[in-house]
Amino acid sequence: MQVTKSAQRPFRSTAASESSAVAPSERGSEIPRRRSVRRRITAATIGVVLLLAVGGSVVGRYDAARPDASWLPWNWNSSDVASSGSTTDDDHDHHDEAMIELSEPARRSIGLTLVTVAPQDFDRTISVPGVIAERPGQTLITVSAPLSGIVTQIAPLAGEAVSPGGPLAQLRITHDELAERQRNLLLAIERREVVQSELSRLEGVVASGAVAGKTVLERQYELQTIEATIRAERQSLVLHGLSPEQVDRIVADRQLLSTIDIVAPPMASGEHKAADYHVVELSVQPGQHVEAGTPLLVLADHCELYVQGKAFEQDASALHRAAEAGLGVRVLVQEGNRERAEISPLAILYVENQIDRESRALPFYLTLPNHVVREHQTPQGRRFHAWRFKPGQRVEIEIPVERWENRIVLPVQAVVQEGAHWFVYQESEDHFVRKEIHVEHRDHRWAVVAADGTLAEGDRIAVHGAYQIHLALKQQSSGGGDDHAHHH
Repeated sequence: MQVTKSAQRPFRSTAASESSAVAPSERGSEIPRRRSVRRRITAATIGVVLLLAVGGSVVGRYDAARPDASWLPWNWNSSDVASSGSTTDDDHDHHDEAMIELSEPARRSIGLTLVTVAPQDFDRTISVPGVIAERPGQTLITVSAPLSGIVTQIAPLAGEAVSPGGPLAQLRITHDELAERQRNLLLAIERREVVQSELSRLEGVVASGAVAGKTVLERQYELQTIEATIRAERQSLVLHGLSPEQVDRIVADRQLLSTIDIVAPPMASGEHKAADYHVVELSVQPGQHVEAGTPLLVLADHCELYVQGKAFEQDASALHRAAEAGLGVRVLVQEGNRERAEISPLAILYVENQIDRESRALPFYLTLPNHVVREHQTPQGRRFHAWRFKPGQRVEIEIPVERWENRIVLPVQAVVQEGAHWFVYQESEDHFVRKEIHVEHRDHRWAVVAADGTLAEGDRIAVHGAYQIHLALKQQSSGGGDDHAHHH
């Protein structure tokens, strides 16, 4: 039996057969692929070895002996954990008790000021806007011409201070009725003197019986009539604008008054008798003809003013409670470049009974006493005053709402906020120690700090300059300061 050549071939798997059927070109491309796979396997093996060798801090081991049974580094030991925990606590304490030292020039550069902690009562308030206003019917006084005439003189200048009773203007009288009244007064005075002389003569004749007593009685009745006429004429002249002194001068001089002097009226309030007016406006000029009632000038009495506040509708109940209880209201006024001056306590005078339709605000008023801060006198004797408060100044009104007792109250500049944390800086010898505090309430002026033992009575806290200290401490913590302990 003859065996064929194909039967003598060794046995191959189907895969081998298929691979043998691959074209020579495809076999050539398969060889690099196999080499690439071998290289990737070798690189992965080397990476695992290196990771196991140097990755003790990354790859951990499970320690069942520890209570928390957590994964730990290969090189872990219990002493390392103890030192690590203590370091964290120390760092935290150092963060809470961070301190910084300031030199004397640095203190002056930041304008450092301090305040002493002392528990006190605090009034929580609401703030509403306001403006200083004139008192209607009291502050501004218009002086008018009492009769028709020609202005011959204006005594004061605009803005000049004028005392009550001081000269304001002079008019040359052109009023016919006033001239007639003066003439009638002088005629009545002359007639009275004639009758008085005749009565004196008749008294001696009646005693001798030459003249009847009836004649004397008639002359006495006539004298009484003349006296009544004189009194009526005097009153008529006063009603026409002449003062009693001017009428007395007419009677004494027996001359008609050709000019009339107009003077400043007395103060409306008896509390300000020593105060002065000042001229706000001059309405006429010399040589101008005016009729009776024509405004000549306007005077202002700024001895007392109003503070007009505008409360919101939701604050009306608090405003009425404060007015009913008679609580003192604080008013803050901006005076030049300085900080706002506080005026307190002021009482609420009255609250209006209607709300402004446009602003929806409820007006209320406070009485504001005023005083002169500067007085200047010229060589000619003219005086000029500068009042502290002026109508039109904007103010802020703080109405008390609630009283908190025994609180630590600091100026708002003394507390520094960083995220959700609030800090103050306490002076400790030549250092400032940062203290984290709990702020219960803060407004634009004050901060109420919880009395939890963080601050004690008598502690000295930085106010102005606290924020600059905070920035310097942050810079030193980030490595920007000196390397010394408690950096300067």
